[in-house]
Amino acid sequence: MIKLTVMYPNGMDLKFDKNYYAKEHSQLIKDLLGDAIIASDINVGISGGSPEQIAPYVIISNLIFESLESFQQSFGANAAKLLADLPNFTNIQPQIQISEIL
Repeated sequence: MIKLTVMYPNGMDLKFDKNYYAKEHSQLIKDLLGDAIIASDINVGISGGSPEQIAPYVIISNLIFESLESFQQSFGANAAKLLADLPNFTNIQPQIQISEIL
């Protein structure tokens, strides 16, 4: 299986609408990628390694796909639409990692 991890770095000039992300952007992902997504989660950063440290990421989101091919077919075909929605909830570019789940 393949995991797509999307991480939104925290920072001083960060603008991030968590409600829009959780409701609107997540629904867009479900609508566009459909059954290709096996599982997903949204993690909201609350602190760093200790409670007084700022979380390095405001949001980390994971999407699980059956295979790299399934990911490429579903996400690749819709990447432009998903990226076009970014300005609706944030002013930063996410960091992305594709991982194989062992």
